[in-house]
Amino acid sequence: MVRYILQQIKITGNKCFGKWFAKNVVEETIDLDALAEHMSHHNSPYSKGVIKGLLTDMIGCIKELLLEGKNVKIDDLAIFSLGIKNKEMAEKEEDFTVSKNISGVKLKARATGDLMSKSLNLEATLKKATFINGKLATEPSNGGGGNTSGGGSNTPSGGGNTGGGGNHEPVGD
Repeated sequence: MVRYILQQIKITGNKCFGKWFAKNVVEETIDLDALAEHMSHHNSPYSKGVIKGLLTDMIGCIKELLLEGKNVKIDDLAIFSLGIKNKEMAEKEEDFTVSKNISGVKLKARATGDLMSKSLNLEATLKKATFINGKLATEPSNGGGGNTSGGGSNTPSGGGNTGGGGNHEPVGD
């Protein structure tokens, strides 16, 4: 379930000033060790240590290949590539220098297969997150969604507000 909160744009001069948008709530970040542990419990004959070793080696190999100028595609995950972070443009080609015009490189990832937005939208369920005393609560304390427009969830597909509190529905096209 993807939980979200509503935030208001408060940047004066922004064309969307005062409007509200949904922002996903990240409840936890799973590190490589926890991912290996999780994977080992999915009917795997491999231990957490073996899985973590393979993932660690994979990460190192991906980095090596990227630094060699190659892209790396992992089906149903992403195509990893590097991009250049430019500082400023040069007026003429002969004025361009790495130190003056480039600030570094960045990792880029484009979703593939099952992680593409089209696939995620078919499987995702959205629910408005409720905070009690600054902490994320799994269920609203008052039975409503805490949403001043009546609670419930919204679908990006134009499904609108479901009315009532605590409802959730799949995201569709």
